[in-house]
Amino acid sequence: MFPRPRGRLRWVALGAVILLAAAGAAAAIVLTSQPGDVSNPGVEFTAPATTNADEAPAAKGSNPTDDGFSWPDYGYTKQRTRWLPLRRSLRPPFVKQWSVTGSSLIEFPPVICRRSLFMQKNNGALYKVSRLTGDVKWRKTLGYLAASSPACAYGKVFTVVLARGKGVDAGRVQARSAKSGRVIWTRDLPSRAESSPLVDKGRVYFGSENGTVYSLRASDGAVRWTYKAGGAVKAALALDGGRLIFGDYSGKVQAIRQRDGSRIWQTSSAGSFGRAGRFYSTPAVAYGRVYIGSLDNFVYSLSAANGKLAWRHKTGGFVYSSPAVGNPPGTGPSVYVGSYDGKLYSFDARSGNVRWAHRAGGKISGAPVIIGDLVFYSVISTKSSAAVGVSTGQEVWRTHRGAFNPGVSDGRRIYFLGYSSLFMISSHRQALADSRARQGLPPRRLTATERRRARAEQKRIRQRATDRRIARHQRFVKRRVARRRAAVRRNAELRRKGQAICFHSGAKRVCRVPRPLVCVKSRKTGRVTCRAREG
Repeated sequence: MFPRPRGRLRWVALGAVILLAAAGAAAAIVLTSQPGDVSNPGVEFTAPATTNADEAPAAKGSNPTDDGFSWPDYGYTKQRTRWLPLRRSLRPPFVKQWSVTGSSLIEFPPVICRRSLFMQKNNGALYKVSRLTGDVKWRKTLGYLAASSPACAYGKVFTVVLARGKGVDAGRVQARSAKSGRVIWTRDLPSRAESSPLVDKGRVYFGSENGTVYSLRASDGAVRWTYKAGGAVKAALALDGGRLIFGDYSGKVQAIRQRDGSRIWQTSSAGSFGRAGRFYSTPAVAYGRVYIGSLDNFVYSLSAANGKLAWRHKTGGFVYSSPAVGNPPGTGPSVYVGSYDGKLYSFDARSGNVRWAHRAGGKISGAPVIIGDLVFYSVISTKSSAAVGVSTGQEVWRTHRGAFNPGVSDGRRIYFLGYSSLFMISSHRQALADSRARQGLPPRRLTATERRRARAEQKRIRQRATDRRIARHQRFVKRRVARRRAAVRRNAELRRKGQAICFHSGAKRVCRVPRPLVCVKSRKTGRVTCRAREG
């Protein structure tokens, strides 16, 4: 039995007990105050109306991409929902029809405008690619570094770049002709920018890393208004009901008026404060709600009208991924989003309840996309992609290509992203139809750049052929000289030994014993020269 402490020791022991109790209480307060899942069913939720299929209609001309279909913005709609409803399912097995390969990373998907795709690579290059053939119509250098999708409208392509030059820590926004790639206007920015532009009603909207949100006139790039957020605006802006909605790196989600950039609401209740609450995810707006992921590991649903928190659900990792929101048949309104915990989640859009969680096998950074009754996603850590059923989460297709965003679709074809390449895949039946259409197309007229490249390539081919002929002749001469020298050495040896030398004369073989050579030594050089005896 331990002795009871006396005097000062008693007070020391009592103080230690009090400190331990206080520490335990503080730990309990910290643990219980950590944010957890929240559900506020009273927040307004607008029931979805019947949605018409958006797949491309039948083409009116000989070119099957003359279908009037467009995917003009990152996220398909201005609400950034990433949902393409279809009348007929687009399911594997898929056939690769063409590819545009390269070595530079393609982080964000292309957009579809008329017959063409417009794709921006991370090296700052913008490509115009034929939807039907995969031919690169033109390529333009926009800057040194880019991480966003372009937008197309009014016969123009609008782009934002992170760095307009090597060593330049500032970006640029440009408008180019969709037909020729000619620069229509350009505006240098005071900071970097990776916010995919949104074009609506003659205006271009995007954010930048110094927290500035811009509204520019689409015709000439003139600034109509700017808004200053509390942190970097890396994500794209979503538009709904005259409200531009976005999250920033100060941990706030806010809505501003499209008309003049004035603030409608701002909330920081979504997520914890500080570094962990930053928003990289582009929001999706549907059913009167805003859906967005955060670096505090949560997925949030907020009221689009006032920013009130409707629900939040914690994942096991950062949520860089932008949500895809839709109402596919047999599922009800749903939210699909990936996490760094290696899972693709499906949430009930109203309540936030998890419908299913699919193990993807690695970190998901990019946004999933809903095409018909499949959800496509890419895994950055394994550089692969897959598709799962919207209602079950069961995998139905996988490929060892991809990294960030999986791609876009016109309902009949999928324009799919690898790590540094673009592919067009479709059903076998569609591939046959497209192949017949490609065979019936007239030869494409080459651009001036392509003609120069073709002439240079022909010159290289001709030079290679000439070099091969010269090399063959040199090898022939070398072998002939070697044979002649060997024969001279052999005959000289026979002469020295006094043996007969045989040779052909006409059709006969003649053998003769040669006369001894007459050798003379030069007095000046000391060189000995031997010749056959005459007569």
